[in-house]
Amino acid sequence: MADFDNAPGGEAITQVAWVVTDIAATERFLSACFGVRAWTRMPDVHFGPETCSYRGEPADFTAHIGLSYRGAVQLELIQPVRGVSIYSEFLDRSGPGLHHICSEPTDFDAAVAAASAQGIEIVQQGDMFGEMRFAYLDGAAAGVPFVEIAEIGPNMRRMFERIRQES
Repeated sequence: MADFDNAPGGEAITQVAWVVTDIAATERFLSACFGVRAWTRMPDVHFGPETCSYRGEPADFTAHIGLSYRGAVQLELIQPVRGVSIYSEFLDRSGPGLHHICSEPTDFDAAVAAASAQGIEIVQQGDMFGEMRFAYLDGAAAGVPFVEIAEIGPNMRRMFERIRQES
């Protein structure tokens, strides 16, 4: 049996995300495949150097984000618009596709420390408006694009619940 006590991920997968070049086309396709009624689109979400880093350096980029749900799992679409990020790197390397799965560990800081202790590179990390902290773990050497771990604050959680109800 595997030892999960030191595993950085949470108990459940809470999100599946794709990086895309045409967010509207992907919304239509996934809606047809999964019966999703609605997407919430957030255009031009800015990630600034004060709150986000990419490969250990301050990051400054913008992306369109689309969110919906299939049951309890959040579906996320990310279309890079400007700047260099984990998302633009992915498009340049492999084109659009499945980018990451996300989980929410009980203790975000301990999960980041556990990943680092295991030699897993934290490629990008940040804080969104003081309501969500995130870190992307690099799985490329194992054939997995990325695993995201996240800590979701109460206001962001309420927004996600509203989006889930509309989906």
